[in-house]
Amino acid sequence: MSGPSPVPVLMYHAVTETPAPAVRELSVTPRAFTGQLAVLADRGFTPLTTAALAAAWRGGGPLPAKPVLITFDDGYEGVHRYALPALVRHSFPATLFVTTGWLRGPYGTGGGPDTMLDWDQVRRLAAAGVEIGGHSHRHPPLDGLTDDRLRREVLRCKAIITAETGAAPESFAYPYGHSSRRVRQLVRGLGFRQALAVRNALADRRQGPYALARLTVRRGTGPEEFARLVEGRGISRAFARDRALTKGYAVVRRTRQAARRLRPGGRRDPEDDN
Repeated sequence: MSGPSPVPVLMYHAVTETPAPAVRELSVTPRAFTGQLAVLADRGFTPLTTAALAAAWRGGGPLPAKPVLITFDDGYEGVHRYALPALVRHSFPATLFVTTGWLRGPYGTGGGPDTMLDWDQVRRLAAAGVEIGGHSHRHPPLDGLTDDRLRREVLRCKAIITAETGAAPESFAYPYGHSSRRVRQLVRGLGFRQALAVRNALADRRQGPYALARLTVRRGTGPEEFARLVEGRGISRAFARDRALTKGYAVVRRTRQAARRLRPGGRRDPEDDN
C-alpha cells in the first residue's frame, strides 16, 4: 500500500514591487503573487498551514485531494501589505516564519535585508489565519553554532513569538535551509512539532517531520514554471543550478566548521553578550 502523495510546499520571501538588492532574486511582485494564488485556485489546490499538514501526516488523518502549503520566510512587510489581502480574497491560510531579531520593535537587532514587519502586523496576520512559526532570532546558519548559542537562537525566537502573539509556535524553518541531526534534535526538544528545510523538492511524509522539503518561488518564476512546480513536473530541471551551488557551498561550510573546531582557544562570540 502506497503512502500519502508528496505535497508542494511553496517558499516565498519578500512580496514587493521595489525590493532591496539583497532580496531581489527571492522576491515576487504583488501582481505575480496574486496570479500564483489564482493558479492554485483554478487548479483545485487546497492550501494548508504547516501545522495542519504535519498533524495529518503524524496522525494518519485525511488530506484534501490537492494540498499545498504557502510559506513565507523572514518577515517582510510586504507579506502584510500585499500578500495578506490576496490570501484573504481566496480564503487561503499560510505560514509565516519570522526572524524575531529582524522585525521592527523592542527585540530588533538590526540586519533585516529590507523593510520588515512589526509585531502589530504579525498579530493581524495571525488573526487572519496565518500560522506564525519560528525562523531563529538573528538568522544564522544553525548547524555552525555552538550548542549554547544554538539553543539561545531557537529558544529566544520561540519565547518572543509566544509573548507577542499569545501562542507558542509549533512550526520552525531553518535559516538558509541548513540543519543537522543536532539542530533537528534541539528544535524538537524545544517543543516545535515540525520543521521545514528547502531542498527544492516536494515534501514527503518519509522525510520526517523535521526535514520537510520546500520549493523556492522567486522573481524569475513565471506562470508556466509555477504551474509545473505545483503539479510536481520539471522540478529537477528547474532547480539544477541551485542544487549544484548548494553542494559546493556545503563543502565550503564543512571546511570552515572543521577549521573552527581545530582552532585553539578561539575568540569570544560578541553575540554571547546579547
